[in-house]
Amino acid sequence: MKMEPIVLDPLPVEVDTPQLLKALRIREGSRNADEAQRLLAEAVAIARPKAIYKLAFVEARLPEAVVVDGLTFTSRVLRVNLDGLNRVFVFVCTSGRELAAWVEGQADMLANYYADAINQAILRGAMGAFERHLTETYRVAQIARMNPGSLPDWPLSQQRPLFALLGDVTGAIGVALTDSLLMTPIKTVSGIIFPTEETFASCQLCPREACPNRRAAYDAALFDKKFRAS
Repeated sequence: MKMEPIVLDPLPVEVDTPQLLKALRIREGSRNADEAQRLLAEAVAIARPKAIYKLAFVEARLPEAVVVDGLTFTSRVLRVNLDGLNRVFVFVCTSGRELAAWVEGQADMLANYYADAINQAILRGAMGAFERHLTETYRVAQIARMNPGSLPDWPLSQQRPLFALLGDVTGAIGVALTDSLLMTPIKTVSGIIFPTEETFASCQLCPREACPNRRAAYDAALFDKKFRAS
């Protein structure tokens, strides 16, 4: 039996202030730190991060694709990662339209830069809270995730079946899919989360240098070793 999507609204607002200041290259105790912390306090009062997800079931495996709840996701890497698994979590998580509007309202260039970084930090915290919800609710020891567009193997076109599987994402959490398959508000993450015994991040297969969102080092041998078709 197919499960209904679940909405988490709101998710906790969690920001590591020292990490934020470090990312902005701001010295603690400085005038710029005071301004960033003032904006952070505003953002925390406004922010309402949200997520929608669905416990979905793997129904078939093809050489270069996997069928989840009747919809086909085309990706060799995803198919291999889901070998031996029966269930996955399809999701969209966002920092929210409330915060996006607040960032756009910052007329000062420096304040807008700080606000955008705060928005990203709140999204990161929301993803952490969402993933903890999954591991605690479903008693999963370790999880990994893949996001459409993060690898050539799983392009942005895969947003279509992902959103179709979740139903009315816009009505549920305010996230819309544009004609170019980007999401609004832009501080939003979509993807498939799956239980795993091995640590995996798409970053391990991505050679892009100096990526601000890198979560793992590039492993040039990993694709041939694990994911290339024999």
